Amino acid sequence: RGESETPPTPGVAPRGSFGDRSLSQGLSVLVGLGLCVTMLGLGCAVELGQLGQQLRRPVGLVLALLGQFVAMPLLAFLLALIFALDEVAAVAVLLCGCCPGGNLSNLMSVLVDGDMNLSIIMTASSTLLALFLMPLCLWIYSRHWINTAVVQLLPLGAVSLTLGSTLLPIGLGVLIRYRHPRAADLLVKISLWSLLVTLVILFILTGTMLGPDLLAQIPASVYAIAVLMPLAGYALGYGLATVFKMPPHCRRTVSLETGCQNVQLCTAILKLTFSPEIIGSMYMFPLLYALFQSAEAGLFVLVYKMYGRDSYKQDTLGEEEDTDISYKKLKEEEVADTSYGTVTTEEHNSIQMEPTQTAL
Repeated sequence: RGESETPPTPGVAPRGSFGDRSLSQGLSVLVGLGLCVTMLGLGCAVELGQLGQQLRRPVGLVLALLGQFVAMPLLAFLLALIFALDEVAAVAVLLCGCCPGGNLSNLMSVLVDGDMNLSIIMTASSTLLALFLMPLCLWIYSRHWINTAVVQLLPLGAVSLTLGSTLLPIGLGVLIRYRHPRAADLLVKISLWSLLVTLVILFILTGTMLGPDLLAQIPASVYAIAVLMPLAGYALGYGLATVFKMPPHCRRTVSLETGCQNVQLCTAILKLTFSPEIIGSMYMFPLLYALFQSAEAGLFVLVYKMYGRDSYKQDTLGEEEDTDISYKKLKEEEVADTSYGTVTTEEHNSIQMEPTQTAL
C-alpha cells in the first residue's frame, strides 16, 4: 500500500475507529466528565461530623487501606500470574485492582441494609489514600513485567496527576454538603445515575463502533479474571470484616466496598494516559469488570432480600431494645408510655404526668 505500518503489539486493537482522533477525544471528554460528576457526588455524600467520628475511631480507614491497597492489588497480581497474562493485559488488570472503591458500593450497601456511614467513609478514604498508594502498588506489582516496553512506559506521574485532579470535585462536594445539604442530596443521586449512564454509553460506543473485532481480541483468560476478581473481592472483604469481629450489616458493607472498584477512574487513567496503539483492546477490561461486579453485586442483593432480610430485622430489634435500656440508665429525660400517660419535664427537679387516652 505504500504505507509503513508498525507491527502489531499484544493487546492492540486494529486501527480504525478506535484510533480515530475525533472518537478518541470524544471518549476522553466523556470519561473525564463522568469521573468529575462521580467524584462530586462522592464529596456530597461525606459529612464533616461523620468524618471526624471516623478519624477518632478509624476502623473504616483501616478497612479501606487493607481491602483496597493490600487485598485487591495482591489479588489482581496473583490472577495475572495464574492466567499468564501478557504485559498489556496485566497492566490493565493491575490498574483496576489498585483503584479505590467506587460509588456502586454505596448504592448496593443501601439495598442490603448496610452501614451507609461506613460505606461512604471507606469510599472517601480509599480515594484519598489512592493519591499515594495507587502509584506505589502499581510500581511494586508491575516489577514482574518490568522488562516490557509497556511497563517501562507506565506513566505513574500521569496516574498521580489524574488522581490529584479528583480532589477538586471531592472538596467542592464536601463544601456543598456543608452549606447546602438538600442540593448535596440531589447531586448524590445525579452522580449515581451518571455512573450508570456513562458506563452504558461507553459500552455502546466501544461495542458498536469497534464491533466484535475488539471483543474477539480479548483473551478468554481476561474474561475469566473479570468474572473472578470482583467475586473474590467480595469474599475477601467479608472475611476481613469477620476478622475485625464486625456485626453482620457491617460485614456486608465491607464486602461490597472491597469488591466494587472505581471503574470510571480506571477507565479514565487507561484512556488519558495510554495511547490506543498501546492499550488496545484492554481498554475494555474496566468495562467488563464493571459489568460483572454489578451483576454479582446484584445477585448478592437478591440473595439477601430472599434469605437474609428477616434475620436482619430481628437483629435490629434486639439492638434497639438494648439501646433503649442503656439510654434509660444513663439519662433521665423524656420517656413516653402510651399505656399510662406521657412524662414531661418542665424544670430541673419537677416532673408532671399528663394522662392520655388509650383507644380500645
